[in-house]
Amino acid sequence: MNDELIAVPGGAGFVGSHLCERLIATGRSVWVLDDFSTGDDANITALRTSPRFSVTRGDIVQAVPQLIDSAARIFNAASPASPAYYRREPVQTTLTSALGVWRLLESARRSGARLLQMSSSEVYGDPQVHPQPETYWGHVNPIGERSCYDEGKRCAEAMCYAYQRQYRSEVRVARLFNCYGPRLRPGDGRVVSNFIVQALRGQPLTIYGDGQQTRSFCYVDDTVEALLRLMEAPVDMPVNIGNPIEHTILELAETVLSLTGSRSALQRLPLPPDNPRRRCPDIARARNLLGWAPRVCLGDGLSATIAYFRRTLGLGLRSTSLANRARLPGDH
Repeated sequence: MNDELIAVPGGAGFVGSHLCERLIATGRSVWVLDDFSTGDDANITALRTSPRFSVTRGDIVQAVPQLIDSAARIFNAASPASPAYYRREPVQTTLTSALGVWRLLESARRSGARLLQMSSSEVYGDPQVHPQPETYWGHVNPIGERSCYDEGKRCAEAMCYAYQRQYRSEVRVARLFNCYGPRLRPGDGRVVSNFIVQALRGQPLTIYGDGQQTRSFCYVDDTVEALLRLMEAPVDMPVNIGNPIEHTILELAETVLSLTGSRSALQRLPLPPDNPRRRCPDIARARNLLGWAPRVCLGDGLSATIAYFRRTLGLGLRSTSLANRARLPGDH
């Protein structure tokens, strides 16, 4: 794979840019296609100095440049994962997962490339099975305000496996659970970036509902490692990629306050419609088929993410040393 071109639609985004960085560091040639609607050129500025890295501005909904036919691998990260964006642009969000993924699959069929679709734990909706195995079909509101993202991802998965059955296309599907780390965008509606920015600015941390709903947070370096392994593994079924250690939103808020040294209050707001009450992956399939499990504990991952926001936003509340940081139940 080292001498082959790897295409990363959405490569200027949060997960995509970390993936590109890892690919370049291991000697691969990488081409990014991104419309920069939620990506950021700053995420890939350092990569532009590499002769093995190139970028094209474009939207997979509109067209896919012919250069993609030269790629042996396609990691599709081209989807808005920001609740703030997809609530504002639900049509574009749906089309990116439906029409955009179809265009990529057509390109892959022509060239014989293998395509990895970055799906989401949102395909499980507000799950009635816990933790969520890949065999669970989900509990999704098909017409709610989250449906543009949830059903879009489900449609993209259906398209991938339709191509696998009809054309024997090589596809991989990664269901990413809450991923966090440096390069999250402030104001994108994701809970980790929301809490960190609010804490550093001395603003109230917004807790929706009673804060007892749970999420499972996987650091971006662990997520990228899993994606790389899945791309090369002989796996023809979806694979959950996430951290099986579950935390309440209130626990996350309290830990962010401790790590930032912030005295911000907690502000209670109504729970948005269709907000999942519990979210935790069963990662037995990833352990067995990829030999993968997350390694970065939440405290260390949050500390690195907080340091990133301090630098990029110029916010300087006192830091809390790793040696004295609060540890969550199950922190490892």
